[in-house]
Amino acid sequence: MNDHAPAGTGHGPGTAPPARTGEGTRAVRAGLPEPVKNEPPLPGPVFAAHFHLPGDVEGPYAYGRDTNPTWTLLERAIGELEAPGQEVDTVVFASGMAAISAVLLSQARSGDTVVLPDDGYQALPLVREQLEAYGVRVRTAPTGDDAQLTRLDGARLLWIETPSNPGLDVCDVRRLAAAAHEGGTLVAVDNTLATPLGQRPLELGADFSVASGTKGLTGHGDLLLGYVVCRDPALAAQVRRWRKIVGAIPGPMEAWLAHRSLATIQLRAERQWANALAVAEALAGRPEVTGLRYPGLATDPSHKTASRQMRGFGSVVSFTLPDRAHAERFMAALHLVEDATSFGGVRSTAERRGRWGGDAVPEGFIRFSAGAEDTEDLVADVLHALDTAG
Repeated sequence: MNDHAPAGTGHGPGTAPPARTGEGTRAVRAGLPEPVKNEPPLPGPVFAAHFHLPGDVEGPYAYGRDTNPTWTLLERAIGELEAPGQEVDTVVFASGMAAISAVLLSQARSGDTVVLPDDGYQALPLVREQLEAYGVRVRTAPTGDDAQLTRLDGARLLWIETPSNPGLDVCDVRRLAAAAHEGGTLVAVDNTLATPLGQRPLELGADFSVASGTKGLTGHGDLLLGYVVCRDPALAAQVRRWRKIVGAIPGPMEAWLAHRSLATIQLRAERQWANALAVAEALAGRPEVTGLRYPGLATDPSHKTASRQMRGFGSVVSFTLPDRAHAERFMAALHLVEDATSFGGVRSTAERRGRWGGDAVPEGFIRFSAGAEDTEDLVADVLHALDTAG
């Protein structure tokens, strides 16, 4: 990242520029190359399957499955957001599941034990099946109450998802990581719901910070992406080797779009978090709503733990309506909220999560993702839909 101002910005020779400590400043500058006269601040995507490579194999770019200049800038940018001021290695992938699989399958061998949450992302049971097919033992426990502590003995890897998706339970990452490391267990944290602005797993003791960049990181619902960030270069090399073997690489256009989108993450996140809290507060007063969860609510069971480790509580709210029919009427009555399965975007989305199967949720369970609409408009739309559904 460029830490020196170009000529003409008011900093004389030998004068250091002001430190870049604000989240917004960091986001808009993250990963940018040194400025070059007549070149764009963020170079366009590099579309290349191969690069000129006369003589011996040397230099950073040789073949497009291994490295790409567009990935390099994005990986640098994500690392600066996940661990400001620290030396970390970032590896980007074609999707969040590609990133998750890379960590689990690069670290676990036949005979190893892996600890997963039993209330995590819907695809984790599929990962469990694959791990067990390879001879890996899998233990599970809920996210809440740090229940995974009881399953750590002799484990190779602990997988944490906090807040959990879709139930929004939170566990104490510092406590779990410390206990895991005492027994020689590696720790990976799925940071998708929080984003790097809301939570920094490496600072909390994790060995891997993993996320789907499809969601809040990029926030526009127009690309698939995943990433892994490690402080240990050896662990990062194992993850990168897995990417090379399976070829789960992002396209250069997706990588460039993701980097472009990072510039607005602070602006997007602050509005989304404010909207999520406002929606949660509005839902709290409705008699037909049960099981309301949002870590930012002072009344939420996870609020105390979340407040100790999160810097923002995310865009997702979950709650339950009386039954499937009631939930479907609510969804149909929304005007500003799209019925879609993803979350973290600038346009609010929601869905009756039980329609997919696989999540242990009631038929009337709603996962709601607050977008960047005006708060008053969004809350009014939700309340109107509740009135109509009732």
